[in-house]
Amino acid sequence: MSVETSAPIVQSTTPPGSAGRSEGWKSLLMWPSVVPLFLWMIVPLLLTVYFSFIRFNLLNPDISGFAGIENYQFLWESESFIPAIINTILLIGSVLVITVVLGVLLAVLYDREFFGKNIATLFVIAPFFVMPTVSALIWKNMIMHPVYGLIALVLGKLGLRAVDWFGDYPLLSIIVIVSWEWLPFAFLILYTSIKSLDSEQREASSIDGAGPMQQFFYIVLPHLRRAIGVVVMIETIFLLSIFAEIYTTTSGGPGTASTNLPFLVYLFGIQQSDVGLASAGGILAVILANIVAIFMVRMLAQSRKEAK
Repeated sequence: MSVETSAPIVQSTTPPGSAGRSEGWKSLLMWPSVVPLFLWMIVPLLLTVYFSFIRFNLLNPDISGFAGIENYQFLWESESFIPAIINTILLIGSVLVITVVLGVLLAVLYDREFFGKNIATLFVIAPFFVMPTVSALIWKNMIMHPVYGLIALVLGKLGLRAVDWFGDYPLLSIIVIVSWEWLPFAFLILYTSIKSLDSEQREASSIDGAGPMQQFFYIVLPHLRRAIGVVVMIETIFLLSIFAEIYTTTSGGPGTASTNLPFLVYLFGIQQSDVGLASAGGILAVILANIVAIFMVRMLAQSRKEAK
């Protein structure tokens, strides 16, 4: 006589359709945070678009009405617009080159152990925590001042003539200040990335006879490619809005020598009180930032596919 045993049949107690309702509740619970965030972003943008198509001058309220593309046309034909675009591109490109190159070199240097490394690291990253206005004032009054600055003191000791940096080389001075501010950011990202490099690769390459330069170009740089892409993307987005350094040091001058697009928007909006022109400039800045962001994201995605 055999006794047959069978495993108990466990029936699901989850009613049909409950998974869908659960997802629906999750989406519903997200709306209280999504809606304010969406309104916080979209309402100012829509108002800026609206003001860019009307005549709106704070000093002359009688000038009003629909302007069409007049604000954009006036901005394009302005003598300051093309120099501002060129200065913006030069500023961003120069700062990216300086911060990426020096950031890679510092990351490689700090990847080795040496006496006082922790204190030296603190000095490298310290500028990133200084406010832009304070940084500009430090460089303007303590380092680059043609009479009392540190550079003028060194040049005087060498018997050379002091240089009026903000008068003779305004855009170069802004590039130096902004690079000093953003170099710590590039260093931190690249230094963190280089720490994830497998040491066995270097040891194997050393056994195969690869020197330091060969290891740098064929192992370290390919490993840092994605980190460099992240640095370039983030810095580019933030460098498109550089304003405090220019306002504090050169005020966009002499002439338009150091005027970038955000400072041009400020000139139209605050000094000339023309809200329409300032809004048109703001929309162009947003379009430019989105183009750059899309390009950078695609470049990062492409590099990630190639890495896989």
